[in-house]
Amino acid sequence: MRPFGISTLIVGLSADGAPSLYQTDPSGTYSAWKAAAIGRGSKGAREFLEKQYASSAADGPAKLAVRALMETVEATGKTVEVAELDVASGGVLRVWPEADVDAVIAAVAADKAAAEAARRAAAPPEPGAA
Repeated sequence: MRPFGISTLIVGLSADGAPSLYQTDPSGTYSAWKAAAIGRGSKGAREFLEKQYASSAADGPAKLAVRALMETVEATGKTVEVAELDVASGGVLRVWPEADVDAVIAAVAADKAAAEAARRAAAPPEPGAA
């Protein structure tokens, strides 16, 4: 029988004030990440983060995280929780209200729909289409 164990994501500020993210696993090992995902659907979310992390820097980390979640789970303000580490205030962790999460989810969905519409508009017409 396998013993129970948990993985955790730990966020905080290093001694020099830089934000840090670590993942622990049940064996006791830990590793530092720029972005990470754990739990059900984490493989797909991690793959998405690996591909999109650098190109999504302008959108902000919360929007990137929500986009990663939307690739793997049904994302709503009730199923997604966003917390933000405020470096300027010395590391205060602020949990977003459900309405703010819903607004980011709606913005991501709108971006996705606009990208799909642009892709369709740029695609050559199908043969035989009038």
